[in-house]
Amino acid sequence: MNSNLDGAQPIAPEQGGDAADELAYRLRQQQLTARFGLFALKTHDIDALLREAARTCAEGLRSEFCKVMEFLPAENEFVVRAGVGWKPGVVGVARTGADLDSPAGFALRTGQPVISNHLAEETRFRTPKLLADHGVKRAINVIVQGDGGGPFGVLEVDSPTEGRFTEHDLAFMQGFANMLGVAIERQQAEEELRANKALLQRALEDQDVLNREISHRVKNSLQLVAGLLNMQGRASGNDDLRRALADAEARVHTIAQVHDRLWRHNEMRSVNLAEFLGELCVKLRGSAPHFTVGCHIDPVVVPTDLAVPLGLLVNELVTNAFKYAYPGGSGEVRIELTSDSPERLRLEVSDAGVGLPADFNPSQSRSLGMRLVASLTRQLGGQLEWQDARPGTRFVLELSAQDNGRTVT
Repeated sequence: MNSNLDGAQPIAPEQGGDAADELAYRLRQQQLTARFGLFALKTHDIDALLREAARTCAEGLRSEFCKVMEFLPAENEFVVRAGVGWKPGVVGVARTGADLDSPAGFALRTGQPVISNHLAEETRFRTPKLLADHGVKRAINVIVQGDGGGPFGVLEVDSPTEGRFTEHDLAFMQGFANMLGVAIERQQAEEELRANKALLQRALEDQDVLNREISHRVKNSLQLVAGLLNMQGRASGNDDLRRALADAEARVHTIAQVHDRLWRHNEMRSVNLAEFLGELCVKLRGSAPHFTVGCHIDPVVVPTDLAVPLGLLVNELVTNAFKYAYPGGSGEVRIELTSDSPERLRLEVSDAGVGLPADFNPSQSRSLGMRLVASLTRQLGGQLEWQDARPGTRFVLELSAQDNGRTVT
């Protein structure tokens, strides 16, 4: 900010100026205050803000010295955060007492401004060594405080010349200090917000890494379980048991593949069903080369907690169709998932095979596959319907596209 104003510099009233000089002097203070207010709105650097405050305030009172002192509650002291006119080693280092026996401490403790026009003769307070070392003869102190919270500290203008600080000077200083307090409060709030945002971002990144690691480990554990089921099945002499273990192995493999995809694609929160179920269709085609698997999936993004059981359900329905719909060992199974609104999904899995038995009742079926289908349907919170496709069978499920607190059953 440019500290020089156009035209001649007015003479301070205590320097013997007349009424015109007085008016010019006060107008200049107002102009400096306005310029500092604009600077405070633009800057995001609290140190630059304090430096400009000290420089501008010293200029406004035509004084050689000015400092912004931050109060340190733990030490019960002030530290000089910014200033002009002081010897090297003062700003950022020097400390003064904050007790009632010092001018700055009195201003802080009482909230009242302090004018000392004759420090050498002052009986209310002791003269701080810092002021004595710089030959300061008079000082004015006002508290720096925002709209909320405790005070930041004290703004002090000091002069090594004889003269008087007036009530008008005090009004300028207090108004300036109030503006500075609000600006500091805004800066501190912004810094806290940035710090919290950074912490939140790091926490989210750590959570993503943890989720991916968990999913990866779950996948590896499931593959180990599938391998154990395979070993047990090959060692068994019971055909029914081997088939049951093979079915269990296939289901565990499917769950492992789902976790593998979530881990690789970093889909911890949401999944695009067109991609997710599309990959599942490719795997189903590869597992049964004599069958045709047709897929039409709308590109709907859903919560991962919905996508996983939905994928398991599709896998179960298609593999059941492979087993029972076509006794000849070949045929077509169609998968269609559509969304007629942002909230609703409709899943259809159909075949053109032999159809369901006349007495088929899914609620009374003792088949593990049917019980698994029913369990996944309840988990999804959907409405299940088996239809005669003539020829074949059609499974229809309507459900919400949102995760509404489904519970695993």
